[in-house]
Amino acid sequence: MASTSLESVARALVADGKGILAADETVRTITKRFDALGIASTKDSRRTYREMLFTAPGAAEFISGVIMYDETIRQRSAGGIPLAEVQSAQGIFPGIKVDTGAKPLAGSSEETITEGLDGLRDRLSEYRAMGARFAKWRAVIHVTDTLPSFACVSANAHALARYAALCQERELVPIVEPEVLMDGSHTIERCEEVTGAVLHAVFRALFEQGVVLEGMLLKPNMILSGKSSARQAPVEEVATATLRCLRRSVPAAVPGVVFLSGGQSPRLATAHLNAINRLPGSKPWKISFSYGRALQDPALDAWHGRDENLPSGQGAFYRRAHMNGAASVGTYTDEMEAGLPSIDDPLHATGGTSDTYDRIYHIGANATRSGGNDGKRAG
Repeated sequence: MASTSLESVARALVADGKGILAADETVRTITKRFDALGIASTKDSRRTYREMLFTAPGAAEFISGVIMYDETIRQRSAGGIPLAEVQSAQGIFPGIKVDTGAKPLAGSSEETITEGLDGLRDRLSEYRAMGARFAKWRAVIHVTDTLPSFACVSANAHALARYAALCQERELVPIVEPEVLMDGSHTIERCEEVTGAVLHAVFRALFEQGVVLEGMLLKPNMILSGKSSARQAPVEEVATATLRCLRRSVPAAVPGVVFLSGGQSPRLATAHLNAINRLPGSKPWKISFSYGRALQDPALDAWHGRDENLPSGQGAFYRRAHMNGAASVGTYTDEMEAGLPSIDDPLHATGGTSDTYDRIYHIGANATRSGGNDGKRAG
């Protein structure tokens, strides 16, 4: 694939009003989420759940691509069609998570390095033959008053750049995800400081490895207060700090920035994205979403592992895709969340926590709450 084709796919992934569904949870991670709702985690139940999301009527209007896990890209729909083909038939680009996870960083017990470069060239070729057109690699950066270390940032930036170069060699658009975690008690100012340093290191490494910036996407964190910080920054402050950091750190050649939700509640992630897009001034890249739980949680809760709830789960997913599609072009409004608490309630005016917000915003109000399964195929 010529660099122009990589650029075409990258631009299509951030087309106006569209973003990416991150459905690349490992078996262990999705099993924990299923367990919390009393859903049996099996290959069939996981396939049923992912297929529910991928085939939600109308969602392709707002979803440009789907990041899958290795198990998922190898699965077929209930009708026997490979799930990657199910997506492609709707005009959605199939994508694949290719790192093998964050492991302890030698010499720093509190930090991690993402692994998976060994054998990556061959795996990328296999995934492309399966229909994947883009890939994702996530680096994890912990924040304290003294972390991250230079060694951690440097090692993860190098790994991200090597991954990105291999992707482009194998005709896949790389999504580069250096996530500065919101876990901790750090301030929003500390988050901005660390995120800026990490982004500078990542783009320096990308340059050194010869990565074509026009043929990649960046998936960063927003600039947020730590989860346990005494002061939670309100929406407008988050938006201002995030855009300022991007302007200082991300080259204009990158076609798009697709934010991770990183533990934010569904509506708060939407509100932040909308506020960033509504800020005045230059934005040389498209600014959109690559959300996992912020798109999936309402759908998972509405489905609850029951076949009879599949339409409800798809409706909940469509709704969040629609809301975030609007936020990606700055047209999301509180009124679109008809019948739900306003995003401008006192919580946000005073900078409340996302956990408090989740208690106010009852996700999946129409979901079945039996606390278990009924023996259907989805557990």
